[in-house]
Amino acid sequence: MEEISISKIYKRKKNDRDIFQELMPYKVKEILLIATYYDAYTIVREGQFSDKIVGEYLQLNLYAAPRFTSVATNEEALEALENRHYDMVILMAGLDKESPLELSQEIKKVDPEIPVLVLVNNNSDLAYFDRAADKIKNNIDRVFVWNGSTKIFMAMTKYIEDKMNLETDTKSGDVRVILLAEDSVKYYSRYLPLLYTSVMTQTQKVISDEGDIDELHKILKMRARPKVILVSTFEDAVDVVDKYLENLLCVISDVRFARDGKLDDDSGVDLIKYVQAKNMRIPCLMQSHDTDNAIRAMQVDADFINKNSDTLALDIYNFIYTKLGFGDFVFRNQSGTRVAVAKSMEEFEEKLRFVPDESLLFHSKRNGISTWLMARGEINVAKKLRRYQIEDFKSVKDLRKFCLDVFEASRIKQLRGRIIRFKPNIVNSNHYIVRMGRGSLGGKGRGLAFLSNFIENIYFKKLIKDINVSIPKTAIVGVDEYDNFIEKNNLYDKIYLDKNYKKVKELFLKGDIPDKLGNKLRQYLEEINKPIAVRSSGLFEDSLMQPFAGVYATYLLPNNDPDIEVRYQQLVTAIKLIYASIFTPEAQSYFSAVDYKIEEEKMAVIIQEVVGQEYNGKFYPNISGVAQSYNYYPFSYMKPEDGFSVMAIGLGKYVVGGEKTHRFCPEHPKLQLASIEDQIKDSQKYFYAIDMQKENIDLINDGEDAVTIKYELAEAEKDGNLLHCASVYDFQNDRLEPDLNLRGPRVVDFANILKYNQVPVAHALSVLLNIFKQAMGAPVEIEYAVDLSKGKDGNPTFHLLQIKPLIRQEMSVEIDMSKVDRNKLVMLANKGMGNGKVNHIRDVIYMDLSKFDRTKTEEMAEEMELLNQKMKEQDRQYVLFGPGRWGTRDKFTGIPVLWSQISNAKVIVEQGLEDFPLDASLGSHFFHNVTSMNVGYFSIKNNSELNFVNMEMLDKQEKIEHIHYFKHVRFKEPLEILMDGKKQTSVISYK
Repeated sequence: MEEISISKIYKRKKNDRDIFQELMPYKVKEILLIATYYDAYTIVREGQFSDKIVGEYLQLNLYAAPRFTSVATNEEALEALENRHYDMVILMAGLDKESPLELSQEIKKVDPEIPVLVLVNNNSDLAYFDRAADKIKNNIDRVFVWNGSTKIFMAMTKYIEDKMNLETDTKSGDVRVILLAEDSVKYYSRYLPLLYTSVMTQTQKVISDEGDIDELHKILKMRARPKVILVSTFEDAVDVVDKYLENLLCVISDVRFARDGKLDDDSGVDLIKYVQAKNMRIPCLMQSHDTDNAIRAMQVDADFINKNSDTLALDIYNFIYTKLGFGDFVFRNQSGTRVAVAKSMEEFEEKLRFVPDESLLFHSKRNGISTWLMARGEINVAKKLRRYQIEDFKSVKDLRKFCLDVFEASRIKQLRGRIIRFKPNIVNSNHYIVRMGRGSLGGKGRGLAFLSNFIENIYFKKLIKDINVSIPKTAIVGVDEYDNFIEKNNLYDKIYLDKNYKKVKELFLKGDIPDKLGNKLRQYLEEINKPIAVRSSGLFEDSLMQPFAGVYATYLLPNNDPDIEVRYQQLVTAIKLIYASIFTPEAQSYFSAVDYKIEEEKMAVIIQEVVGQEYNGKFYPNISGVAQSYNYYPFSYMKPEDGFSVMAIGLGKYVVGGEKTHRFCPEHPKLQLASIEDQIKDSQKYFYAIDMQKENIDLINDGEDAVTIKYELAEAEKDGNLLHCASVYDFQNDRLEPDLNLRGPRVVDFANILKYNQVPVAHALSVLLNIFKQAMGAPVEIEYAVDLSKGKDGNPTFHLLQIKPLIRQEMSVEIDMSKVDRNKLVMLANKGMGNGKVNHIRDVIYMDLSKFDRTKTEEMAEEMELLNQKMKEQDRQYVLFGPGRWGTRDKFTGIPVLWSQISNAKVIVEQGLEDFPLDASLGSHFFHNVTSMNVGYFSIKNNSELNFVNMEMLDKQEKIEHIHYFKHVRFKEPLEILMDGKKQTSVISYK
């Protein structure tokens, strides 16, 4: 298929956290303070100035105080501006008031954009600057008065930041605006520090109340606090109201300030009237030193504060707390009577379901819900709710449903694709991964987290129609819980010293799970009532560079016992067994093969809902499969990069074991190489499912097979699950028909799905393999399961279960066959995987074909284990030849070795025999180990000019050992092994 550009389709959805990061792009980090030594002394005389500023910031949980650079003369100031960038300049005006005016002109010539503020020492000096207003208006942005508190510097800094960020923050984050209309320097110098302190204290309190939020998120949320915008004329105030009406949180206005260039006694009253006329229910506060104005405030439905009040700070704090959404949300009815109180977002959502209709109407008309949400930094929800008016809904019931739907959608949107801490009420979703305990997620866990993030950030409905793409509901127990378990049960010395797996397993099973984890597991089981898969996720498992695939166990649990304690004990036992599986002989062979110490491995555990449905007492998915983005066995017009997939009915245990499955290319799903005779012979005959009626489940003795039963294919037909998955052999016409009403042998070929595209599984695989190989920067393998039952939207669901990279050695090797001496060839293969050159191997282990018996393949595997162990002890790698598929679970199609039984083989060759044809199809885990360890893997169906094994040459070499089935020979000189990965040609020759 045409390559999909991942950069064009991966659009990370912006949650609130992303928006917070975009807010306040302009930050005041460097301030130049210009003051004479005497003026500077008036500020610092009570202690270290910088420490006090930092202290003010830390008190309000502002984590980055600006740095001040002080200079004493105009010359030093101009030199400082030339040598370094400053975000703001503060001019101290003490005894000499003329000099700051002159310097401000010089500064603006150097940098016209830099904000310049003047700080005067006392109220009596303000008269001078009032008289000089015309002189300073183009050069000085604002004048402030020193009131004895370093909070004024914080207020000056925030005043500039808010002014500079106003436009961008209201657009990108819908940040609210507090408009302060005040022309008195004396009063706004007092007001601004109070306002900022109150707003930030309240914002911090709201954030802290949320509890489950990390420190960085708290810092980012502070950026969503309301902007405080100071204006001093009626015209400027009206401009702000008109431009930012949708974002206006409140108006705080003096009564008397300039209009049309003159002081006007009605400016404040008219401004509030202007705001109220917009019918936005915006809280207004009138402030004046004349208490008679309280009556005028009442007449325009505004609160009133006395500027000269001894409790001014408390009055402002109370106004912000009660009117601007910072306190608890008090649900009231039309008469203002309290009907309910919500202290947190969770409580608010709960109360919203049940408050009376009139209360919901009361707050909706006043925009109170949106205001309260905005104060909590719930930007997305607040924005969405604020777009609608009461008139947009037919009834209060519709309004309530809409509000609740917005909350639900927003919560899912914020969590999508993320790894979130465990809470019982959130485990029942597949839009994110729930973490129990800290620490790494392990190899498989990382793969799942990657899948979850990708699914939620790509709009798959556009790329893949008529099928949903998802991951199953997933919780992961982090590796720290493994350490906690070992520490709690004092196992460290016992398990690493004793190499006896049986004893180690007993120690793990006797141990107690940490209480905190145990409580979470119980709560999890109370929410999840479908079967669950408990999977290993070791640090090395499925990682990019290590080949630990399929070493550890997966336990399936029906999770249907009426007694939760029984279900809990089964889950805990599965976790303990997975922990113990690090110490199995197979795992220890792996550690030895890759030269890692067993102490370095730690175990996370994945708990995942099993995909599928229950049918007649058994639970299984309609389809399980494995797909790889690189096909080492292409035919016809397939290309290796088209990838391939194998599918089967039932649980994935059947597929990853390399049993008889249906193999196809997602790019060319109709292409079929096998004859009808071979398709019938090689069709799936049975499937695995969870026995939902089994009692007395014994995970300890029965292991992974404790609840998985092998069923005949006829059982799937009774369940109605062959409908799209099988065809029938029509004897009369010698063809396969996808019509189960016909009599005849059933052939699992997924014809309706692959040939007739009734469910677009092939297209989904093609798109997903294309995307994920780009995202991982390497060929990939995915495990999947398809649930053909219709979801809410009427479509089936394609579930991604796992992803891992397929590592290929990228050393380029080209084989020129014209230069190859065929007389010296040990092997020639035109179907092979692997890439590179090997020239250190002298040993070959191969099957004595005269002794081959397809019923004795398990004995052959045991014999191979002995030979492999000897090679390991001598630290020698070898070439391995043998009939059929290596590593299959089906003992009648090949030799069912575990990887640990042939781990020192550097080249593996599958041979086809006349009565034992070769179906080149590897088990998933086996395949991952082959590719990860850069092992050459060749397939020779039958001897020909282009494919052969020179058995005569092998028989002539020095015989090291011949047990029964296998011979071990050694060449005098190392063999030359060449693997051309692009052409898939491989040769082994003797020099």
